[in-house]
Amino acid sequence: MSKQLTHEPDASRYTLVIDGQLAAVADYRISGDAISFHHTFTQPNLRGRGLAGEVVEFAVDDVEKNSTRRIVPMCWYVADWFEAHPERASLLTR
Repeated sequence: MSKQLTHEPDASRYTLVIDGQLAAVADYRISGDAISFHHTFTQPNLRGRGLAGEVVEFAVDDVEKNSTRRIVPMCWYVADWFEAHPERASLLTR
């Protein structure tokens, strides 16, 4: 099984592709110094495997490494991810 995590800035999303097929997505919007993650999605047949968590972690790492933006977790999944990773809370804003 091959996995590929990618940032697609033109589509305002982060993706996880498995064996050439889109498996999970984290969509965002940028507003000033903030990046708002407003939607995550995992293909129904692939749910329950932690794939959305992989995309969110990749996205958070990318934001931290490549920008000075702070994250607004508008999507419930992203909010839950931050609750499970309190060590990353310094990246959050309202």
